[in-house]
Amino acid sequence: MKNSIQYLLLSAIMMTVCSVTEVVAGKPVAQNKASAIALFNGKDLTGWKAEGGARWEVKQGILTGRQGPNNEPGDLFTEKSFGNFELSVTYKIVWPANSGIWYRYQSPKQAYQADILEYKKPFALSGTLYCPGKLFLATNTDASTVNREGWNKMVIRAVGDHHTIFLNDKKVAAVQEGSFKTGRIGFQIHAGDQFGKMRILIKQVSLREISE
Repeated sequence: MKNSIQYLLLSAIMMTVCSVTEVVAGKPVAQNKASAIALFNGKDLTGWKAEGGARWEVKQGILTGRQGPNNEPGDLFTEKSFGNFELSVTYKIVWPANSGIWYRYQSPKQAYQADILEYKKPFALSGTLYCPGKLFLATNTDASTVNREGWNKMVIRAVGDHHTIFLNDKKVAAVQEGSFKTGRIGFQIHAGDQFGKMRILIKQVSLREISE
């Protein structure tokens, strides 16, 4: 009888420990996250490919993008494609600017972009979610989320059809849209002489793949 009681007590303790562990670990999707990998090594453009006429360079650990001659636009993409992930980017912008973080990029008409801009009609700020052909899937209109003159941290979480964008630890977009399942990560430099002074400075890019 004594052994039976001890066994029951031990079983109850083990069940409690397991329950607590699940709570601490969070939702099941969190348990399926791999370790984060640095997509930008802080030294050069290893793992990246430039397309278009924009200029990209790395100096003192900072990746800088700007228009090319005659206000030429362009993009910088990862060589690899990614499907479900959490992407973290630390960046600074020299305004006026129209830039953004591409993800699940397959072609100029098949992609998503977390915008970095100040759009007037409709009013939209950085953290707005853009899709070619569909314009804005979600708009960020909260100016308090944007550090206009300093460093910003944008986190993009794409899992299945669910897209969530955080800007400086505040959720600014949450959308369900399933047109594109996988593609490259990238940065955009938009065309236009009004953006001739634009610079995007990037000091950290990391990605954690997620299993559905």
